[in-house]
Amino acid sequence: MGFGKISVAALLVSVGLNQVALASAQSESKGFVEDTAVNLKLRNFYMNRDNRVSGAAQSYGEEWAQGFIGTMESGFTQGTVGFGIDLIGMLGLKLDTGDGRTGGGTGLLEQDSSGAKDNYSKGGGVFKIRVSDTVLKYGTQLMNVPVLNVSDSRLLPETVDGFSVTSKEFKDLRLDGGHFTSLTNRNQSSRDSGRMTSVDYAGGVYKFTDRLSGSLYYAKTDDYFRKYYVNTNYTLPLSSDQSLKFDFNAYDTKSIGAARSGELDNTIWSLSAAYSVGAHTFMLAHQRVSGDGDYIYGPDGGGNFFFANSVQYSDFNYEDEKSWQARYDLNLAPYGVPGMSFMTRYVKGDDFKNGRGVDIDGKAWERDIEGRYVVQNGAAKNLSFRVRHASYRSSERGGQIDEVRVITEYPLNIL
Repeated sequence: MGFGKISVAALLVSVGLNQVALASAQSESKGFVEDTAVNLKLRNFYMNRDNRVSGAAQSYGEEWAQGFIGTMESGFTQGTVGFGIDLIGMLGLKLDTGDGRTGGGTGLLEQDSSGAKDNYSKGGGVFKIRVSDTVLKYGTQLMNVPVLNVSDSRLLPETVDGFSVTSKEFKDLRLDGGHFTSLTNRNQSSRDSGRMTSVDYAGGVYKFTDRLSGSLYYAKTDDYFRKYYVNTNYTLPLSSDQSLKFDFNAYDTKSIGAARSGELDNTIWSLSAAYSVGAHTFMLAHQRVSGDGDYIYGPDGGGNFFFANSVQYSDFNYEDEKSWQARYDLNLAPYGVPGMSFMTRYVKGDDFKNGRGVDIDGKAWERDIEGRYVVQNGAAKNLSFRVRHASYRSSERGGQIDEVRVITEYPLNIL
């Protein structure tokens, strides 16, 4: 671990030590066992993808699987410095696939030379320390920052290994830093199957007012690129049941070192405006990529796309691509069906290049439809059912895809 990485952690922990005289999360700790939480999420996932491009290597993929995601998060020991551990274990079971249907972009199940495996598992642990409102963790983690965000869009989530520091010592400000050296893919059990080099990041989120917040992050992925990320969002209340929300996101990426993702020097940004009135939300968004190369993610986590037009199938992130989105959401609770929601959106992109820097005036569109229901009461409370359909069309790049996902989740609070 380099001097700079140690300095970031030391700085954040020293901030915590200077604040211990004030009320903090650590001063209110009930104990290692008393604050322990054990949870299990059951996730049933069916997915098919129909590739309609003539001559495709695999025209149809279909997989159905059952996942189990168990977590144990201990409390912190009492005292000025608190210690604790977290554990995570995951299991995926094949329910149906085969006969040429496995794979094809579905990505639910781990593969071997014989096809989809009957089961696969992965897991890990975290050692954590808390001083005041500053927490340092080392081990296998599920990260959710804009420059290191694990993907959880299939049966089991990605995991990363390394250390993270989160500090909430100052009101309305959260500071983040970390160093990670390993990424395990969603449908693979071997550690570092994602072949991460190393990722170092620092940044934070500040709430200026109850309506306005912003964030700024920096990250470096060795032998790939460095990234800056900026966000600001603002909510304007119009009445008791009406509001306008504006959200701006941008990444600036430049290749470094061995430049394993190619020569990159680009910016992607999006601006969305959402109008909510009662049970209805209408959103418009615009997104642009400029500079050299596509916006790239993957070696730094498969979920690093905090921008508006990252949707079910496409992220509309090709070189020079410009895209627009229109979206409608409906919450059916005011109509007597609490827990039921509906969403549909349409995204259109154009002007993108072919992946080798050649201008092909590429065009694409995607249409998504989604219905979701969450049980509100009784023994099955929080059981959710979600059906998602996507259609994507581009004759120049990206393919002609129809996709269906059916996801059932049941979170259980064991302790």
